Amino acid sequence: MRTLLFASLILFSIPSHAQKVAVVMSGGAAKGIAHIGVLKALEENEIPIDYVVGTSMGGIIAGCYAAGMSPEEIEDTMLRDNLLRWINGQLEDGYNYYYNKNDIHPSFVRLNLSLDSTHNFNFNTSIANDLSLNFAMAERMAQPSAIANGNFDSLFVPLRVVAAEIFTQHEVILKGGQLADALRATQTVPFFYDPIRVDGKYLFDGGVYNNFPVDVAQKEFSPDVIIGSNVSSKIYDEYPKDEDDKLISRSLLYLLLDKSDPQDVPASGVYIQPNLKNFTGFDFARAKALIDSGYAQTMRMMPEIKAKIAARRTCEEVATTRNHFNNRTSALLVDRITMTGFSNNQQRYINRFFNSGKRPLYLNDVKSGYYRLVSENYFKNVYPSFSFNHSNSRFSFQLARRPSNNFQVDFGGVIATRNISNIFLGLNYYYFNRILTHASANFSTGSFYKSGQLKARLDFPGFGQFYIEPEATFNSWDYVEGGDIIVKKSNSTILNRIDRKLGVSVGIPVGRQFKASFESAYISNNDNYIDQDVLVSTDTLDELILTGGRYGFHLSTNTLNRKQYASEGKAYYFAVDYFNLDENLNPGTTSTLRSTKVEENQRSWFRGTMILEQYFRKGIYSSGYYFHTVLSNQPLFANYYGTIINAPGFFPLQDSRTMMLPNFRAFNFVAGGWRNVFSVRKNLDFRLEGYLFKPLQAIVQGVNQEPAFTDEITKFYFAGTAGLVLHSTVGPISLSVNYYDDKKNQLGVLLHIGFLLFNKTSME
Repeated sequence: MRTLLFASLILFSIPSHAQKVAVVMSGGAAKGIAHIGVLKALEENEIPIDYVVGTSMGGIIAGCYAAGMSPEEIEDTMLRDNLLRWINGQLEDGYNYYYNKNDIHPSFVRLNLSLDSTHNFNFNTSIANDLSLNFAMAERMAQPSAIANGNFDSLFVPLRVVAAEIFTQHEVILKGGQLADALRATQTVPFFYDPIRVDGKYLFDGGVYNNFPVDVAQKEFSPDVIIGSNVSSKIYDEYPKDEDDKLISRSLLYLLLDKSDPQDVPASGVYIQPNLKNFTGFDFARAKALIDSGYAQTMRMMPEIKAKIAARRTCEEVATTRNHFNNRTSALLVDRITMTGFSNNQQRYINRFFNSGKRPLYLNDVKSGYYRLVSENYFKNVYPSFSFNHSNSRFSFQLARRPSNNFQVDFGGVIATRNISNIFLGLNYYYFNRILTHASANFSTGSFYKSGQLKARLDFPGFGQFYIEPEATFNSWDYVEGGDIIVKKSNSTILNRIDRKLGVSVGIPVGRQFKASFESAYISNNDNYIDQDVLVSTDTLDELILTGGRYGFHLSTNTLNRKQYASEGKAYYFAVDYFNLDENLNPGTTSTLRSTKVEENQRSWFRGTMILEQYFRKGIYSSGYYFHTVLSNQPLFANYYGTIINAPGFFPLQDSRTMMLPNFRAFNFVAGGWRNVFSVRKNLDFRLEGYLFKPLQAIVQGVNQEPAFTDEITKFYFAGTAGLVLHSTVGPISLSVNYYDDKKNQLGVLLHIGFLLFNKTSME
């Protein structure tokens, strides 16, 4: 009897212990984060997971799990702020090297082109960069790949990842090689990310041909039970007549994803579809809610899961197996930097970023070198990877060159309700050999502002890294003010400024966050203006000509989240400049200087400038300060108006540079204010800002139009704005009410679409 009972127990225990479970995870962009909650619920309830298969985001989650990460560790990774930076193409926080950041301009779209040796252009269709994402994948998957020795069956649990070969149009099942490459390939959404090469083939997102790879799990592993987790909402067998208007905004996503069919899961398996109706494929910021949805739905399905899966694996057993896998990890020490697709001269240039004389390199050395390199736009085409050498237990770090974007075209500008609209065109060309040369030409045209700027930056990797940048800039402003959509001006400012600068600067990095530059420039400016409020047809304008040299030292940093209307980050600017200029004034008929003789003077002075801007965010509210001070011994010019228009100015509001505001100009001043930003909804802000300007030595006009200083200490000038800003794909759309303590421009209403940005003058 005992023998029969014992045999029965063995017989009935065999199916449960031998039962193998595969978890299949679909693609679905951000909604794929819900798979983490599914895995979390399965482990908590001791459901064994013997194999994982995934596509797109499902492939990412599956790969992280197979790499020995617990569901809690994967969740922690997804909830960090860095995830959004990786997805949005921003450099990882703490590795933002300001040294390569270019001057801001009003472009809102960039076309990336490749200009080859036959002078043919190739257009790059990707709309996001993947620099941070690629390195994050390579960094986190290097050690699990080394443990598995390139065999996905030797990971913590066996893994299959589905990708798509775009040219022959068939799916590719990835079962070996570099784990980071497989995960990066499966999430390469066409038109969003650049494809990568795996085994010599360019691969795209697996969801294009197989978004719910149940068949792959059956073919590769023959499991007893399949748990299929589907987060894709594309499940329509017939046209969704009542929902098509809502769904049309996701048409590209539906076009690119293969249909996920619940019927693919066999009757012996379990089909899980979290309730994600209120989420989109771009809701990466709602990762916690997505994970909770996956967890809740799996817990609701748990009775069925337990009924179909008799086997159990305790949390302690899973943790022990996971720790055993992870404990086989080798330290991530790099003894070789290898490069493919680069010439010998180019490799020598790049090697300087990785401490060419030091080996081995620690991860932070490699990471710092990588982010220093890719902070330059030209190197956004490199692809990083780690490979393991079992003979010495060290890693190699490889940089592969993808098709380069050596020619870029920028388009931008602004449309406004005042006469300040303009369009912008920028051209950029890169040439890389022993040094990196970036030639640029930027042009703006409009009735108020016109400009042309030519630059050629030559980057040298030696002597701690530095650049030399010659520049030629032409600016023209025509201050003929009318009115805006509500407020009409009773009198006008008549001022036409032509501003020219020909110079060269030398720049060096100062740590990660700052850049120092030394500038020498020749200035040639023409200002034409009247010295009174009314101009008649017979009047001629004063002509003030300034020519000479400017020499300066500048230190700056900028981590603001936007070109204009920022709500996070900081920007600091410090400068010391010396000016040595010749002043030539040819008086017009509105001048009290009736002499036809040109008045000539030689002027020289020093000037120190400090501008500080920083924001502090808490939830939907962000507040920040803006502070600007100037100290100088600049002398007075021949007449008042020529003096005031060439004095440093305070420009706190978006339209400050479009008006001549004498009350906000002085040789010495302290100014600042507070900015309040309320996030009304996604991409829509309400801004309320107020500023005070205090001239330490105000410039006033004498009875004969001569300039003079006054030491009035009680006089302050106020400026403020209130308005709505929608951050769109064509730049900000802003409607604001602006106030200045200025008799000509006291109150105004401004609506503009696009970036209201201009070059600084040669004197700023």
